[in-house]
Amino acid sequence: MRGLTISTRVLLGVLLIMLAAALAAPLISPHDPLRQSLLLRLKPPGSADALGIFLLGTDDLGRDLFSRILYGARASFAVATLSVVVSLAVGVTLGLVAGWVRGIAAAIIMRLVDTMLSIPAILLAVLTVAVIGPSFTSLVMVLGLTRWPRYTRVAYASTLQVAAMPFVQASEMAGASTARILARHVLPNIAGPLMVVATSEFGLMILFEAGLSFLGLGIQPPAPSWGSIMSAGRQYVERAWWLTVFPGIGLFTLVLCVNLLGDALRDRLDPRSAGR
Repeated sequence: MRGLTISTRVLLGVLLIMLAAALAAPLISPHDPLRQSLLLRLKPPGSADALGIFLLGTDDLGRDLFSRILYGARASFAVATLSVVVSLAVGVTLGLVAGWVRGIAAAIIMRLVDTMLSIPAILLAVLTVAVIGPSFTSLVMVLGLTRWPRYTRVAYASTLQVAAMPFVQASEMAGASTARILARHVLPNIAGPLMVVATSEFGLMILFEAGLSFLGLGIQPPAPSWGSIMSAGRQYVERAWWLTVFPGIGLFTLVLCVNLLGDALRDRLDPRSAGR
């Protein structure tokens, strides 16, 4: 935490609190997020009955909204994390190969990157999920395999720079294997820019998951997701505003914190940003 600005510490604190709440959802959730009761449908925030208080109200099936938001945060964090891991692994591997081997391999990989970047990622994700069917696994794989080109570009450009450095050339002349050079010398020196990309992509993955769930192509009911909660609440927005407002606030807060932390991380890792 040393060296961080107050605003960055606040953002990091908010993000950690949201992550902790999502991980501890089974412990702190006041109600079963799947328990339905038509007698309790569309209760406003603060309502109470024999089961307890519904802090943020209930949805159209009488389920506790606060509990569903907590479990929906778990889904968002899980999908975003796994999607970033998949895209990071694919993109960095291809970027390292292109930057180290160069030649025709680099030409093929980078033309593939240009092709993928020319297709809107959300459109590609919607079409793919619609074809293979919505599920948690398909959502992670589709999001991961549509966002790898950004990592490839960064890894390729950074690898070209690091490969020309004297210590890498010395290791090559000493007979070190390609795998050893890439793992011990190249990858650690390109990790900074990749971390910045991964941070910004994490927020984007959260938005993509919410968007696909809103369209019915993400996390499937009755499992809670912020996107599906807001989608179900659209028809009740005039008399049950809490169904869209509270998950929307959670989504906005989470993505804002991630994006601002990504900007702070970029400023710390990029020396050219100093003094701007």
